[in-house]
Amino acid sequence: MAVPNYTYLKLKMPSPNDVIMIESTYEHAYDYDVECIECAEALIEAETLIADLDRLDSQLLEPKHRAGTFEPKEAVKLVPVDPACPDDRALRISTTLNIK
Repeated sequence: MAVPNYTYLKLKMPSPNDVIMIESTYEHAYDYDVECIECAEALIEAETLIADLDRLDSQLLEPKHRAGTFEPKEAVKLVPVDPACPDDRALRISTTLNIK
C-alpha cells in the first residue's frame, strides 16, 4: 500500500489516522548509492581473491620431505651441545667441512 515517488524522494503510505510521508535528500540518496557501489565492488574483489587462492592452492606441489624427515646428503658427526650434561642433545656437523 506504500507509494514511492523516486523523482521527489518521497514514500507515502496510509496509517489509521493519516498518511505517513517519509522524505529524503538527494545528498543522502547519493551517499547511499555510493556506499552500495563500494560494497558491491568489495564483494566482487573478495570473490576474485577467493577464486585466485583456490586456483593457487590447487597448483601447489606436494613437498617431498615433511618436517622431521631431513636426511643429510653427506656424512655427519654428532657433537654434544654440553659434554658435562648427560642428555642426548647434539649438533650435527658435516665431516667434509674445510678447515679454512
